Amino acid sequence: MINTAFKPRSEILTTTPKFLPSSATFHNFYVAFTQANFLTNLKNSVIVVGATLIIAIALAFFASAAVSRFRFRGRRTILVVIIAVQMLPGGALLIPQFLAFNQMGLLGTYIGLILAYVAAVLPFSIWVMRGFFIALPKELEEAAAVDGAGIWTTLWRILFPLVAPGVIATSVFAFIFAWNEYLTAYVFMKTQSMYTLPVWLASFNVPNQPTDYGAQMAASVLFSLPVVIFFMIIQRRLVTGMSAGAVKG
Repeated sequence: MINTAFKPRSEILTTTPKFLPSSATFHNFYVAFTQANFLTNLKNSVIVVGATLIIAIALAFFASAAVSRFRFRGRRTILVVIIAVQMLPGGALLIPQFLAFNQMGLLGTYIGLILAYVAAVLPFSIWVMRGFFIALPKELEEAAAVDGAGIWTTLWRILFPLVAPGVIATSVFAFIFAWNEYLTAYVFMKTQSMYTLPVWLASFNVPNQPTDYGAQMAASVLFSLPVVIFFMIIQRRLVTGMSAGAVKG
């Protein structure tokens, strides 16, 4: 993808394939960057993904803490429902969501798309983060209670720092899903100015017109950069979180 992004069109369509470009060019990136609605759709993606990440991780943190650290009626039922919802394919929920959001007037809005994304990533986020809470010994909460700490103080100052690797690992999944999701954004958003970057990337495939493969690959590079940068920033914590969540203390 990166290699083709720097190739001129004549070398991309040559009969004899050439792996490395003889004369690298940034023209493909210029075409991709100046494509209609790029900056607008980039802004839409940042808003939707950022809001989805914050809301989903916050809800998953409190929900996973509730089902793992407290005993109440219906707790097992909630866990079974979480697993059942996670097993449903996203396409099966698209039409019911569309009808419900249409009745509420949420189609074509940030709120509607954010709610759809939160609903999609929340079950998995709760289930994964629950494993990190279960791995914590209950003696930590008992010691905090002896020192006079309340539930919120214990949750924020004692438990949250310990499950932070799990929060980060879960946020990676939520970020990648929301950033790459295409179908819901394409169906829910009514105008091109409200589309996200995955829909913008698909605009390079125009029917009855030759595809600009160089610009398409350059656009794919631009689309992938935020995910790569995000992963590089939290890479160390991600590895720690994955290994910590695999062992029950």
